[in-house]
Amino acid sequence: MREKKESSPKGLPYEKNMNNIKFKKRTRLKDFSYNGYYRYFVIICTYNKIPIFTERDLIYNILKNLEKISEKHNFSVWAYCFMPDHLHLLLEGNDPNSDFKKFISEFKQITSFDYSKKFKKKLWQINYYEHILRKEEDTKTVVYYILDNPVRKGLVTYFKDYPFQGSYMFEL
Repeated sequence: MREKKESSPKGLPYEKNMNNIKFKKRTRLKDFSYNGYYRYFVIICTYNKIPIFTERDLIYNILKNLEKISEKHNFSVWAYCFMPDHLHLLLEGNDPNSDFKKFISEFKQITSFDYSKKFKKKLWQINYYEHILRKEEDTKTVVYYILDNPVRKGLVTYFKDYPFQGSYMFEL
């Protein structure tokens, strides 16, 4: 029996059970497989939301891994945008066996390992946000939303001026 929800000191959601043992709250959908031909809007934050995505070399290395891992797991990368403290992605499974959770897990693991080896620091927060697009949700609308993030945040006046975004599906 659950008593109440509370947050950990770092703001991670937990639920308390009757024995006062804390468990992390589930953030993925319970009855959804995350396999197949689905589109996912994803936000992954840097560890403690530290603004580290400002260097071309770091972003280039992460993009190389994104490309390899997306091919390995049969995902299309419709759009990506590295904001200073988080990454936006729009992904689509291209195969009935495209496993979103394995893809994200491997992407975060490999990029974290590379970053940690070089900088001796953590790269990503433990969790991430994902929204599974419904059939009626337009892919282009989400792509425009992702690519317009730097404009909304005042980093550039025109989205094409922002160097840390792109697509593996079309030219900007």
